[in-house]
Amino acid sequence: MRASRFFISTLKEAPSDAEIVSHKLMMRAGMIKRLGSGIYTYMPMGLKVIRKVEAIVREEMNRAGAIELLMPLVQPAELWQETGRWDKMGPELMRVKDRHGREFAIQPTSEEVITDVVRSEIKSYRQLPLNFYHIQTKFRDERRPRFGLMRGREFTMKDAYSFDRDLEGMQKSYQVMFDAYTKIFTRFGLKFRAVAADNGAIGGTGSHEFHVIASTGEDALVYCPTSDYAANMEAAEAVPTGTRAAPSAELVKTATPKAAKCEDVAKLLGIDLSKTVKTIALTAETETDGKLDKQYFMLLLRGDHELNEIKAAKVPGLQGAYRFSTEAEIEEVYGCKPGYLGPIGTKAPVTIVADRTVANMADFVTGANEEDFHFTGANWGRDVAEPHVTADLRNVVEGDPSPDGKGVLAIERGIEVGHVFQLGTAYSAAMNATYLDENGKPAPLQMGCYGIGVTRILGAAIEQNFDDKGIVWPTSIAPFELVLCPMGYDRSELVKEETDKLYAAALAAGIDVIVDDRGLRPGAMFADWELIGVPHRVVIGDRGLKDGNLEYQGRRDTEATNVPLADIVAFIKARVQQ
Repeated sequence: MRASRFFISTLKEAPSDAEIVSHKLMMRAGMIKRLGSGIYTYMPMGLKVIRKVEAIVREEMNRAGAIELLMPLVQPAELWQETGRWDKMGPELMRVKDRHGREFAIQPTSEEVITDVVRSEIKSYRQLPLNFYHIQTKFRDERRPRFGLMRGREFTMKDAYSFDRDLEGMQKSYQVMFDAYTKIFTRFGLKFRAVAADNGAIGGTGSHEFHVIASTGEDALVYCPTSDYAANMEAAEAVPTGTRAAPSAELVKTATPKAAKCEDVAKLLGIDLSKTVKTIALTAETETDGKLDKQYFMLLLRGDHELNEIKAAKVPGLQGAYRFSTEAEIEEVYGCKPGYLGPIGTKAPVTIVADRTVANMADFVTGANEEDFHFTGANWGRDVAEPHVTADLRNVVEGDPSPDGKGVLAIERGIEVGHVFQLGTAYSAAMNATYLDENGKPAPLQMGCYGIGVTRILGAAIEQNFDDKGIVWPTSIAPFELVLCPMGYDRSELVKEETDKLYAAALAAGIDVIVDDRGLRPGAMFADWELIGVPHRVVIGDRGLKDGNLEYQGRRDTEATNVPLADIVAFIKARVQQ
């Protein structure tokens, strides 16, 4: 490729609406162009990266035995209604009607469609296992699209779906996909971590997320440096330490004027925040025969810990719809304003749910259900009945014991770019997708689901690989592996001749190369390619050619290296393959 025949459109400054590094650099490098909120045109330079990402994904998916097909972007509402997700998905699911008034979804994912395909095609256990995948446009009507390709509304995703006859087969297929994902992200040249995760709205029994490690990542990843344990913050188990001590202090109702937060109480009383207990009031609503029934829950956490809402939603009684209690409900149930709640002396029946750490506490400080007062020296069993439920409710913190007992936990930031799910029969049962077993009896198909955010990879890769000059692409997904920068291509016959020879030789060696024949001055030329992030650069000039050398510089190198002209192709090929 010659730069004069390619479309290159770089900017010195990022548009004002670009927020994070990857968004700014992709806009400046001319890789994407904003069309609307969360919707982008992939410009030629950006599309080259996308195609390289897709090629690696296809190679590894095919190698793992998955079969490619292509499912439609627009899907009939009836399929989504079969699984109940038509209503459950909420406003993120874009709904449209055709000219006949029939409803459709602009697909954010394809579980329903692939299950419909398989239930009409698979009849016998002899046809299993199967794994279908496609790479397709997706649309999710994000409430607040932001960060460029990191949280857009329209994006490209690879999703795959495995079908097996039993749980053991599904778990084998899951492991095959897990291993394939590990190979894919390794080939991308990115630092990544696979972590245990919660299945969330997609359903199923188990899952792992694949995260690109980046200090700017939205997600907190929990891992043990001395073992293989890893999970995202939602799924990481907080292991309690020690056993509850015997009471050693008297229960005292203590004035705490205007101290509604645990931090203020601890400061006022001169104690550590970890000696306090905070209360979170929740209301669970259920409707029976048209009558709304309310149940009240008091969640107790140590003052220095944070509630994990995913864990809270698994508490018996909170697994359906729940919300934070209103101030009016709090005054009715607890007899005081928020900020002074506690498990001792509630006015109305309340289900007390204590985090495991709180259940182990003694002589703790908690609200007295009276404005401007707290109890000090509170103890379970003596001053208040044991909790109705003890559960893991909190986010882990650095230094917590690892759940596998092999060390303590550390936390780093990551960007989710892939997710693998063990769906089980969540969709096959809802859609009556069965096969006939060896005895001729129908049985539900066991499913797995596996996604990679193809376009999101671009943003994640940049968030991990950039400097003050621009993007630093890993070679495997760079728009071009090598750029040739001739000095005076239009003025020196020798430079032009050697540049053209090297260009042809690089192409013959299988190197994805571009020649910058635009006639720019060296500073402007180098700045463009450093911004775009091409990982390997060779400068061809009269002075070096007279000495029989060319100047090579890797994108991360601080200085250039002189390489003999006769050795340059082998030298570059070795660098590209590293």
